[in-house]
Amino acid sequence: MRSLFPLTIALLMALTITVEAGKTKERGKEGKAEGDCSEWVYGRCVPNSGDCGAGVREGTCNDQTKKTKCKIPCNWKKDFGADCKYKFGRWSECEISTGTRSRSGTLKKAMFNADCQSNIKVSKPCSPKTPKPKGAEKKGKKGKEN
Repeated sequence: MRSLFPLTIALLMALTITVEAGKTKERGKEGKAEGDCSEWVYGRCVPNSGDCGAGVREGTCNDQTKKTKCKIPCNWKKDFGADCKYKFGRWSECEISTGTRSRSGTLKKAMFNADCQSNIKVSKPCSPKTPKPKGAEKKGKKGKEN
């Protein structure tokens, strides 16, 4: 009877070690399955709240899905998406008939396999203020003579 107790303990320990080793192998297979997928397709970045800020992007490949963190800058032009980066030229002169000025951009980088236009044109309202020439000073400043 005395020799049966240590034998039982030894068998339980061996069984526990075998089960833990099997779990480790299964975790390794799951990691490899995710790594085997080479063509992930990502959706748009969806902000956690509001129109901009931190959010989540969902990616799919075959039957697998995963979520990654992303961020939409709050000053970003939402017309052409946060995943499309463009190089823009200078703003045009103000068109008095429409009250807008425009500029065009060419695609510089498409992130996460985004579907981006190769050329875009953006516009904004003309500024009502006319810029002062550099070096112009206001009359009557303290410590300055006219």
